[in-house]
Amino acid sequence: MSGIPQRLSLVSQTVAYLKAEIARGQWTRWLPGERQLCDQLQVSRNTLRTALRQLGRDGVIRPEHGLGSRIVHPPEEASGSRRSSTVCLLTPEPLETLRPTHVLWIDELRALLIEHGCRLQVLHGQQFFRARPGAALQRLVQQHQPGCWIVIRSRGGTQAWFDRSGVPCVIAGSVMPGVDLPFVDLDHRALCRHAAGVLLGLGHRRLAFLLEHTRRPGDVASEQGFLDGVRTSGHPDARALVIAHDPTVDSVCSTLRRLLDSPRPPTALFVANPFHYLTLTSRLAQLGRPVPRGMSVLCRDDDSFLSFVVPPPARYRMAPHAFARKLLRPVLEAVEGGHVMTRATSLMPEFVRGESIGPPPA
Repeated sequence: MSGIPQRLSLVSQTVAYLKAEIARGQWTRWLPGERQLCDQLQVSRNTLRTALRQLGRDGVIRPEHGLGSRIVHPPEEASGSRRSSTVCLLTPEPLETLRPTHVLWIDELRALLIEHGCRLQVLHGQQFFRARPGAALQRLVQQHQPGCWIVIRSRGGTQAWFDRSGVPCVIAGSVMPGVDLPFVDLDHRALCRHAAGVLLGLGHRRLAFLLEHTRRPGDVASEQGFLDGVRTSGHPDARALVIAHDPTVDSVCSTLRRLLDSPRPPTALFVANPFHYLTLTSRLAQLGRPVPRGMSVLCRDDDSFLSFVVPPPARYRMAPHAFARKLLRPVLEAVEGGHVMTRATSLMPEFVRGESIGPPPA
Protein backbone atom coordinates (compact mmCIF):
# COMPACT_ATOMS: atom_id res chain seq x y z
CA MET A 1 0.00 0.00 0.00
CA SER A 2 1.43 3.38 -0.88
CA GLY A 3 2.05 5.99 1.79
CA ILE A 4 -0.92 7.77 3.32
CA PRO A 5 -1.29 11.35 2.10
CA GLN A 6 -1.31 14.30 4.44
CA ARG A 7 -4.65 15.19 5.91
CA LEU A 8 -6.72 17.40 3.66
CA SER A 9 -9.17 20.11 4.63
CA LEU A 10 -12.71 18.98 5.37
CA VAL A 11 -13.92 20.62 2.15
CA SER A 12 -11.28 18.78 0.11
CA GLN A 13 -12.21 15.50 1.81
CA THR A 14 -15.87 16.09 0.95
CA VAL A 15 -15.04 16.88 -2.69
CA ALA A 16 -12.90 13.74 -2.97
CA TYR A 17 -15.60 11.55 -1.48
CA LEU A 18 -18.37 12.95 -3.71
CA LYS A 19 -16.24 12.51 -6.82
CA ALA A 20 -15.44 8.92 -5.88
CA GLU A 21 -19.10 8.07 -5.26
CA ILE A 22 -20.18 9.64 -8.56
CA ALA A 23 -17.40 7.81 -10.41
CA ARG A 24 -18.46 4.41 -9.12
CA GLY A 25 -22.10 5.05 -10.04
CA GLN A 26 -23.60 5.66 -6.61
CA TRP A 27 -25.48 8.61 -8.17
CA THR A 28 -25.93 8.83 -11.92
CA ARG A 29 -28.16 11.83 -12.69
CA TRP A 30 -28.69 13.89 -9.54
CA LEU A 31 -26.94 14.28 -6.21
CA PRO A 32 -29.09 13.73 -3.09
CA GLY A 33 -30.42 16.79 -1.32
CA GLU A 34 -28.20 18.88 0.92
CA ARG A 35 -29.76 17.68 4.16
CA GLN A 36 -29.29 14.03 3.20
CA LEU A 37 -25.68 14.61 2.15
CA CYS A 38 -24.90 16.52 5.36
CA ASP A 39 -26.28 13.67 7.45
CA GLN A 40 -24.48 11.04 5.37
CA LEU A 41 -21.10 12.78 5.40
CA GLN A 42 -21.55 14.34 8.86
CA VAL A 43 -20.46 17.79 7.69
CA SER A 44 -22.02 21.21 8.08
CA ARG A 45 -24.15 22.76 5.35
CA ASN A 46 -21.50 25.46 4.78
CA THR A 47 -18.83 22.79 4.22
CA LEU A 48 -21.08 20.87 1.82
CA ARG A 49 -22.03 23.97 -0.18
CA THR A 50 -18.37 24.94 -0.55
CA ALA A 51 -17.62 21.42 -1.81
CA LEU A 52 -20.55 21.58 -4.26
CA ARG A 53 -19.29 24.89 -5.64
CA GLN A 54 -15.90 23.24 -6.23
CA LEU A 55 -17.59 20.36 -8.05
CA GLY A 56 -19.40 22.93 -10.16
CA ARG A 57 -16.12 24.65 -11.06
CA ASP A 58 -14.66 21.25 -11.95
CA GLY A 59 -17.54 20.63 -14.34
CA VAL A 60 -18.80 17.58 -12.45
CA ILE A 61 -22.22 18.98 -11.46
CA ARG A 62 -24.47 21.85 -12.47
CA PRO A 63 -26.87 23.42 -9.95
CA GLU A 64 -30.40 23.82 -11.28
CA HIS A 65 -32.65 26.16 -9.33
CA GLY A 66 -35.45 24.36 -7.55
CA LEU A 67 -34.24 20.94 -8.67
CA GLY A 68 -30.82 20.32 -7.12
CA SER A 69 -27.40 19.37 -8.43
CA ARG A 70 -27.37 17.60 -11.79
CA ILE A 71 -24.41 15.35 -12.60
CA VAL A 72 -23.16 16.48 -15.99
CA HIS A 73 -19.63 15.01 -16.31
CA PRO A 74 -18.82 12.08 -13.98
CA PRO A 75 -15.09 11.85 -13.16
CA GLU A 76 -13.27 8.73 -14.23
CA GLU A 77 -13.11 6.07 -11.55
CA ALA A 78 -9.68 5.28 -10.18
CA SER A 79 -8.17 2.03 -11.37
CA GLY A 80 -8.74 -1.04 -9.21
CA SER A 81 -12.10 -2.58 -8.40
CA ARG A 82 -13.79 -2.21 -5.05
CA ARG A 83 -16.75 -4.05 -3.60
CA SER A 84 -18.02 -0.96 -1.83
CA SER A 85 -16.44 2.29 -0.70
CA THR A 86 -18.47 2.26 2.52
CA VAL A 87 -16.90 1.06 5.77
CA CYS A 88 -19.22 0.19 8.67
CA LEU A 89 -18.00 0.54 12.24
CA LEU A 90 -19.96 -1.55 14.73
CA THR A 91 -20.00 -0.70 18.44
CA PRO A 92 -22.17 -1.75 21.40
CA GLU A 93 -22.94 1.83 22.46
CA PRO A 94 -23.87 4.98 20.53
CA LEU A 95 -20.94 7.11 19.43
CA GLU A 96 -21.75 9.89 21.89
CA THR A 97 -21.44 7.54 24.89
CA LEU A 98 -18.01 6.12 23.96
CA ARG A 99 -14.91 7.30 25.73
CA PRO A 100 -13.42 10.50 24.25
CA THR A 101 -10.30 8.71 23.01
CA HIS A 102 -12.44 6.31 20.95
CA VAL A 103 -14.37 9.20 19.42
CA LEU A 104 -11.11 10.95 18.51
CA TRP A 105 -9.56 8.03 16.64
CA ILE A 106 -12.88 7.29 14.92
CA ASP A 107 -12.98 10.89 13.72
CA GLU A 108 -9.38 10.62 12.49
CA LEU A 109 -10.21 7.39 10.67
CA ARG A 110 -13.28 8.97 9.06
CA ALA A 111 -11.08 11.74 7.65
CA LEU A 112 -8.47 9.31 6.35
CA LEU A 113 -11.11 7.17 4.66
CA ILE A 114 -12.63 10.21 2.96
CA GLU A 115 -9.19 11.02 1.55
CA HIS A 116 -9.28 7.56 -0.05
CA GLY A 117 -12.80 8.00 -1.43
CA CYS A 118 -14.47 5.94 1.32
CA ARG A 119 -17.26 6.72 3.75
CA LEU A 120 -17.46 5.61 7.38
CA GLN A 121 -20.87 4.65 8.76
CA VAL A 122 -21.25 4.02 12.50
CA LEU A 123 -23.80 1.42 13.68
CA HIS A 124 -24.47 0.33 17.25
CA GLY A 125 -26.49 -2.12 19.28
CA GLN A 126 -25.99 -4.34 22.32
CA GLN A 127 -27.73 -7.23 20.50
CA PHE A 128 -24.70 -7.59 18.23
CA PHE A 129 -22.38 -8.22 21.20
CA ARG A 130 -24.28 -10.82 23.20
CA ALA A 131 -22.98 -14.32 23.85
CA ARG A 132 -24.95 -15.61 20.83
CA PRO A 133 -25.28 -12.70 18.39
CA GLY A 134 -25.57 -14.78 15.20
CA ALA A 135 -29.20 -14.02 14.27
CA ALA A 136 -28.83 -10.27 14.90
CA LEU A 137 -25.54 -10.08 12.96
CA GLN A 138 -26.97 -12.06 10.05
CA ARG A 139 -29.82 -9.57 9.68
CA LEU A 140 -27.39 -6.66 10.00
CA VAL A 141 -25.02 -7.79 7.24
CA GLN A 142 -27.98 -8.46 4.94
CA GLN A 143 -29.11 -4.85 5.40
CA HIS A 144 -25.63 -3.36 5.06
CA GLN A 145 -22.99 -4.67 2.68
CA PRO A 146 -19.93 -2.45 3.08
CA GLY A 147 -16.48 -3.15 1.76
CA CYS A 148 -15.31 -3.82 5.30
CA TRP A 149 -16.61 -3.97 8.87
CA ILE A 150 -14.71 -2.55 11.84
CA VAL A 151 -15.78 -3.98 15.19
CA ILE A 152 -14.81 -2.38 18.50
CA ARG A 153 -15.30 -3.38 22.16
CA SER A 154 -16.06 -6.95 21.09
CA ARG A 155 -15.81 -10.33 22.75
CA GLY A 156 -15.79 -13.96 21.68
CA GLY A 157 -19.27 -14.44 20.24
CA THR A 158 -19.17 -11.45 17.89
CA GLN A 159 -15.62 -12.12 16.73
CA ALA A 160 -16.26 -15.82 16.16
CA TRP A 161 -19.32 -15.06 14.01
CA PHE A 162 -17.39 -12.72 11.71
CA ASP A 163 -14.56 -15.23 11.55
CA ARG A 164 -16.88 -18.08 10.49
CA SER A 165 -18.98 -15.99 8.10
CA GLY A 166 -16.10 -14.77 5.95
CA VAL A 167 -17.52 -11.22 5.98
CA PRO A 168 -14.59 -8.78 5.62
CA CYS A 169 -13.88 -7.52 9.14
CA VAL A 170 -11.09 -5.82 11.08
CA ILE A 171 -11.11 -5.80 14.88
CA ALA A 172 -10.20 -2.53 16.59
CA GLY A 173 -8.93 -4.26 19.71
CA SER A 174 -7.51 -7.68 20.43
CA VAL A 175 -8.91 -10.96 19.13
CA MET A 176 -9.98 -13.92 21.21
CA PRO A 177 -7.92 -17.13 21.09
CA GLY A 178 -8.85 -19.20 18.03
CA VAL A 179 -10.21 -16.20 16.07
CA ASP A 180 -8.36 -15.48 12.82
CA LEU A 181 -9.29 -11.88 12.05
CA PRO A 182 -6.98 -8.93 11.37
CA PHE A 183 -6.74 -6.61 14.37
CA VAL A 184 -5.10 -3.43 15.64
CA ASP A 185 -4.67 -2.86 19.36
CA LEU A 186 -2.28 -1.75 22.07
CA ASP A 187 0.14 -4.36 23.32
CA HIS A 188 -1.67 -4.69 26.63
CA ARG A 189 0.49 -7.52 27.90
CA ALA A 190 3.76 -5.63 27.39
CA LEU A 191 2.21 -2.37 28.64
CA CYS A 192 1.06 -3.93 31.91
CA ARG A 193 4.33 -5.75 32.48
CA HIS A 194 5.97 -2.34 32.17
CA ALA A 195 3.48 -0.83 34.62
CA ALA A 196 4.27 -3.49 37.22
CA GLY A 197 7.97 -2.78 36.74
CA VAL A 198 7.48 0.97 37.18
CA LEU A 199 5.65 0.55 40.49
CA LEU A 200 8.04 -2.09 41.80
CA GLY A 201 10.96 0.13 40.81
CA LEU A 202 9.59 2.87 43.07
CA GLY A 203 9.70 0.48 46.02
CA HIS A 204 6.08 -0.73 46.10
CA ARG A 205 5.59 -4.37 47.04
CA ARG A 206 1.81 -4.52 47.50
CA LEU A 207 0.02 -3.70 44.24
CA ALA A 208 -3.59 -3.89 43.10
CA PHE A 209 -4.90 -3.78 39.52
CA LEU A 210 -8.53 -2.61 39.13
CA LEU A 211 -10.41 -3.29 35.91
CA GLU A 212 -13.99 -3.90 34.82
CA HIS A 213 -15.83 -7.23 34.59
CA THR A 214 -15.51 -7.45 30.79
CA ARG A 215 -13.19 -10.36 29.95
CA ARG A 216 -12.41 -8.64 26.68
CA PRO A 217 -9.17 -9.90 25.15
CA GLY A 218 -7.28 -6.70 25.97
CA ASP A 219 -8.28 -6.90 29.63
CA VAL A 220 -7.34 -10.57 29.84
CA ALA A 221 -3.93 -9.79 28.33
CA SER A 222 -3.56 -6.84 30.72
CA GLU A 223 -4.15 -9.05 33.75
CA GLN A 224 -1.67 -11.65 32.50
CA GLY A 225 0.98 -9.04 31.74
CA PHE A 226 0.65 -7.34 35.12
CA LEU A 227 0.91 -10.60 37.08
CA ASP A 228 3.84 -11.75 34.91
CA GLY A 229 5.62 -8.48 35.61
CA VAL A 230 5.33 -9.01 39.36
CA ARG A 231 6.13 -12.72 39.27
CA THR A 232 9.30 -12.32 37.20
CA SER A 233 10.48 -9.11 38.87
CA GLY A 234 13.03 -10.72 41.18
CA HIS A 235 11.25 -9.31 44.24
CA PRO A 236 10.08 -12.35 46.22
CA ASP A 237 8.16 -10.16 48.67
CA ALA A 238 6.07 -8.50 45.92
CA ARG A 239 2.34 -9.26 45.90
CA ALA A 240 -0.27 -8.29 43.31
CA LEU A 241 -4.06 -8.46 43.35
CA VAL A 242 -6.28 -8.19 40.28
CA ILE A 243 -9.79 -7.05 41.20
CA ALA A 244 -12.70 -6.80 38.76
CA HIS A 245 -15.51 -4.35 39.48
CA ASP A 246 -18.66 -2.97 37.90
CA PRO A 247 -18.34 0.20 35.79
CA THR A 248 -20.03 2.42 38.40
CA VAL A 249 -18.80 5.00 40.89
CA ASP A 250 -20.27 3.02 43.80
CA SER A 251 -18.52 -0.17 42.74
CA VAL A 252 -15.14 1.56 42.32
CA CYS A 253 -15.48 3.27 45.72
CA SER A 254 -16.54 0.08 47.52
CA THR A 255 -13.65 -1.81 45.91
CA LEU A 256 -11.23 0.86 47.15
CA ARG A 257 -12.74 0.70 50.62
CA ARG A 258 -12.25 -3.07 50.82
CA LEU A 259 -8.64 -2.73 49.73
CA LEU A 260 -7.87 -0.05 52.31
CA ASP A 261 -9.55 -2.05 55.09
CA SER A 262 -7.61 -5.23 54.30
CA PRO A 263 -4.86 -6.39 56.73
CA ARG A 264 -2.10 -5.49 54.25
CA PRO A 265 -3.51 -2.78 51.99
CA PRO A 266 -1.76 -1.96 48.73
CA THR A 267 0.49 1.07 48.47
CA ALA A 268 -0.01 1.46 44.71
CA LEU A 269 -3.02 1.07 42.44
CA PHE A 270 -3.04 0.35 38.71
CA VAL A 271 -6.38 1.19 37.08
CA ALA A 272 -7.50 0.48 33.52
CA ASN A 273 -10.16 3.11 32.83
CA PRO A 274 -9.40 6.87 32.95
CA PHE A 275 -12.88 7.61 34.35
CA HIS A 276 -12.21 5.21 37.20
CA TYR A 277 -8.86 6.91 37.76
CA LEU A 278 -10.80 10.10 38.52
CA THR A 279 -13.10 8.23 40.91
CA LEU A 280 -10.20 6.62 42.77
CA THR A 281 -8.07 9.72 43.14
CA SER A 282 -10.95 11.98 44.21
CA ARG A 283 -12.11 9.39 46.76
CA LEU A 284 -8.57 9.02 48.10
CA ALA A 285 -8.40 12.80 48.53
CA GLN A 286 -11.64 12.69 50.53
CA LEU A 287 -10.11 10.01 52.76
CA GLY A 288 -7.02 12.14 53.42
CA ARG A 289 -4.76 10.02 51.20
CA PRO A 290 -4.01 12.21 48.19
CA VAL A 291 -1.83 10.98 45.35
CA PRO A 292 1.02 10.32 45.40
CA ARG A 293 1.81 10.85 49.11
CA GLY A 294 -1.01 8.67 50.41
CA MET A 295 -1.27 6.29 47.44
CA SER A 296 0.37 5.96 44.05
CA VAL A 297 -2.10 5.55 41.17
CA LEU A 298 -1.09 4.64 37.61
CA CYS A 299 -3.61 4.59 34.73
CA ARG A 300 -3.38 2.08 31.89
CA ASP A 301 -5.35 4.11 29.33
CA ASP A 302 -5.25 7.75 28.36
CA ASP A 303 -7.97 10.23 27.54
CA SER A 304 -7.83 13.89 26.59
CA PHE A 305 -9.38 15.11 29.85
CA LEU A 306 -6.51 13.65 31.90
CA SER A 307 -4.33 16.51 30.63
CA PHE A 308 -6.39 18.83 32.85
CA VAL A 309 -6.06 16.77 36.06
CA VAL A 310 -3.79 17.91 38.90
CA PRO A 311 -1.42 16.33 39.76
CA PRO A 312 -0.78 15.11 36.20
CA PRO A 313 -1.64 11.41 36.05
CA ALA A 314 0.95 8.77 35.20
CA ARG A 315 -0.49 6.90 32.22
CA TYR A 316 0.14 5.34 28.82
CA ARG A 317 -0.62 7.53 25.82
CA MET A 318 -1.36 6.60 22.22
CA ALA A 319 -2.13 9.45 19.82
CA PRO A 320 -5.56 8.94 18.15
CA HIS A 321 -4.19 9.71 14.68
CA ALA A 322 -1.46 7.08 15.10
CA PHE A 323 -4.03 4.42 15.98
CA ALA A 324 -6.30 5.48 13.10
CA ARG A 325 -3.45 5.29 10.58
CA LYS A 326 -2.54 1.76 11.67
CA LEU A 327 -6.19 0.71 11.39
CA LEU A 328 -6.54 2.30 7.95
CA ARG A 329 -4.16 -0.10 6.22
CA PRO A 330 -6.00 -3.43 6.77
CA VAL A 331 -9.36 -1.71 6.22
CA LEU A 332 -8.30 -0.42 2.80
CA GLU A 333 -6.85 -3.82 1.91
CA ALA A 334 -10.25 -5.36 2.66
CA VAL A 335 -12.16 -2.65 0.74
CA GLU A 336 -9.99 -3.15 -2.32
CA GLY A 337 -11.04 -6.78 -2.38
CA GLY A 338 -7.65 -8.37 -1.89
CA HIS A 339 -6.20 -10.51 0.85
CA VAL A 340 -5.61 -8.56 4.06
CA MET A 341 -1.86 -8.84 4.51
CA THR A 342 -1.77 -6.74 7.69
CA ARG A 343 -3.11 -9.36 10.10
CA ALA A 344 -1.90 -8.29 13.55
CA THR A 345 -0.74 -4.86 14.68
CA SER A 346 0.21 -4.37 18.34
CA LEU A 347 1.20 -0.84 19.36
CA MET A 348 3.22 0.11 22.42
CA PRO A 349 2.01 3.46 23.75
CA GLU A 350 4.21 6.13 25.28
CA PHE A 351 4.64 6.08 29.07
CA VAL A 352 3.82 9.48 30.58
CA ARG A 353 5.47 9.66 33.99
CA GLY A 354 3.13 12.26 35.45
CA GLU A 355 3.10 13.08 39.17
CA SER A 356 0.57 10.56 40.53
CA ILE A 357 3.15 7.89 41.42
CA GLY A 358 6.02 7.97 43.91
CA PRO A 359 7.67 5.90 46.63
CA PRO A 360 5.37 4.12 49.09
CA PRO A 361 4.35 6.14 52.15
CA ALA A 362 6.41 5.62 55.27
